Amino acid sequence: MVRPVRKLVIVGGGTAGWLTAAIIAARHKSRIPHSFTVTLVESPNVPIIGVGEGTWPTLRSTLKKVGISETDFFRECDASFKQGARFARWTTGAVDDSYYHPLVLPQAFGQVNLAPHWLRDAQGESFCDAVCPQGKLCDDGLAPKAITTPEYEGAANYAYHLDAGKFAPFLQRHCTEKLGVRHVLADVREVKLAEDGDIAAIATEQAGDIEGDLFVDCTGFKSLLLGETLGVPFVGCRDILFCDTALAVQVPYDSETSPIASQTISTAQSAGWIWDIGLPTRRGTGHVYSSDHISDDAAEAELRAYLGPAADGLPVRRIAIRPGHRAQFWKRNCVAVGLAAGFLEPLEASAIVLIELSAKLIAEQMPACREVMDVIASRFNATTLYRWGRIIDFLKLHYVLTQRTDTDFWRDNVRPETVPERLQELLLLWRYQSPGFHDEFDRIEEVFPAASYQYVLYGMGYRTEIEPLAIQDEARAAERAIRENKANTERLRSALPRNRDLIRKIIDHGLQPI
Repeated sequence: MVRPVRKLVIVGGGTAGWLTAAIIAARHKSRIPHSFTVTLVESPNVPIIGVGEGTWPTLRSTLKKVGISETDFFRECDASFKQGARFARWTTGAVDDSYYHPLVLPQAFGQVNLAPHWLRDAQGESFCDAVCPQGKLCDDGLAPKAITTPEYEGAANYAYHLDAGKFAPFLQRHCTEKLGVRHVLADVREVKLAEDGDIAAIATEQAGDIEGDLFVDCTGFKSLLLGETLGVPFVGCRDILFCDTALAVQVPYDSETSPIASQTISTAQSAGWIWDIGLPTRRGTGHVYSSDHISDDAAEAELRAYLGPAADGLPVRRIAIRPGHRAQFWKRNCVAVGLAAGFLEPLEASAIVLIELSAKLIAEQMPACREVMDVIASRFNATTLYRWGRIIDFLKLHYVLTQRTDTDFWRDNVRPETVPERLQELLLLWRYQSPGFHDEFDRIEEVFPAASYQYVLYGMGYRTEIEPLAIQDEARAAERAIRENKANTERLRSALPRNRDLIRKIIDHGLQPI
């Protein structure tokens, strides 16, 4: 007898729960509520973690697909534009040590690899500035679009900074009012299993038993369903990524007209790094560090020294980080999304994009019946495990390229035994061959393209030995692309508004709807 999948139950709210609900409900909107239901159950007594404030450009297409107005998003989520990340003091630790990982691809990427030509011809110009305009746009504090640009479109690629505490309730209203998601406020007191080992229902204090055919675990670090109930083990990676603690603090601006940074700022410290994210009403800041290499008090002192008098008297919130992920993400009729699946330090804002990718994959591969669920789960696990592995590699790349030797933290990070084997192989390859468009980074499961590796490698001073004659055939195309980038950079710098000015206009007047 075929058992159709008709009842989806998401356990847990926050960004993970509500973004997952939005993506799945929007994809299956025509089936709701006739042959498919989406129910989200969250406790009225458990606060959300709420510190993830950086996103990827993927969120633009996600919000558009689920039917959210970009103007409403800016107005209700204290959002601002993000055009990349600036990494300070990661290479040498010097005051002037910084580079950008922008969100735009190098000029003519896909037609010509500009990295070898820059390596041969660079005359003091950074790789980012030579191949794209976005570093200069961030230096100037500019927005990626104008007020006349329609919603979700841009003159330069962009993501968002947002207030996670406002984002989840915003998604909740959209899901319940526009997408037909049923919202249940209740505490889970028991997870009930069927005879075959599937989850049959969750027993709640306030709403009784809630049955489901497929359960999505969004219960945060607790991982109540996948981890505690189904016993899927956690695979730690603290031997690779050492940071296991974060201190977060919200800092007000000096005035209502203070500039809003158009990039996430990540500044390396003695045993970790400080994030600095500009929102319209405040800065979200925090110190991510390794407790094996610095005490909590010393880490807080470094954070307060970075912030200066602006942080005087402000409370600091401590968050324990358990770096790693579940050995499986989908077991039987339960799949974990968000912190229930795992967590890594927010160096490249990977938390929300992993929610998006997982929810999108669930929505697209939604099993028609229980009989095919294990096949879909196997494919989901393979894809998701690969993605986590590549994110771990990419985060470690920022550490292993350092030239800093001033503390044990930085010295320990370059020890070969802390570097994943795949990354070691790539670093060997990149000594003689620059990452390019046609490398393996074009797989559908990839989260970082070859360009991202180029920006970090060459931003941190890595050198690839280039045979001049090997790139001679592309010389004219490369010269043309570099000239085009310079012209495009000057055009955008003269045309785009400042970040705060555009955000104020969006709040006051709105963007053009699509």
